[in-house]
Amino acid sequence: MKKTIFAAALAVMLLPSVSFAATLHFPSDDPVAEITIPDSWNPKETDSGIDATSDDNSIYLSIDVASAETSDQVIDDVFKFLADNGVTVDPATQKQSEDKINGMSMTNFDWSGTDKDGDVSIGVSLVAPKPDKLLVITYWGTKGEQEKNAAALVALITSLKPMN
Repeated sequence: MKKTIFAAALAVMLLPSVSFAATLHFPSDDPVAEITIPDSWNPKETDSGIDATSDDNSIYLSIDVASAETSDQVIDDVFKFLADNGVTVDPATQKQSEDKINGMSMTNFDWSGTDKDGDVSIGVSLVAPKPDKLLVITYWGTKGEQEKNAAALVALITSLKPMN
């Protein structure tokens, strides 16, 4: 038993690429969903949800919680945030898809665009964790760089679950 514990501790010390992650329940005052985000993405709670940026800054992700009364404003705020950060969305590239994630219906809207560094991928997904709540997921990734984080992003999104 001592050898196993020692080997595990040694492995953690010798593998600097080990990335720890925390499961966040949000919003913290009345959680409607949970997600696991790597610590290296520096996840933090915002006024209306959570956000995180990959450690190489190639991906920005936020999840805002809205109600029926606030959903239009939250979506407007997403596009204002993108514009304020120099992201230009090309409306001609819009694609829409439907999906299910952990029992929740998900509608995805994806675009190409640009920011100060060049070409980007932009996504807004709407997920219903409860009948009276909506999660607005904003994705902004640098083309050619975001692919390095594909596995972490898939794990992150598939960890999104409604709170009971």
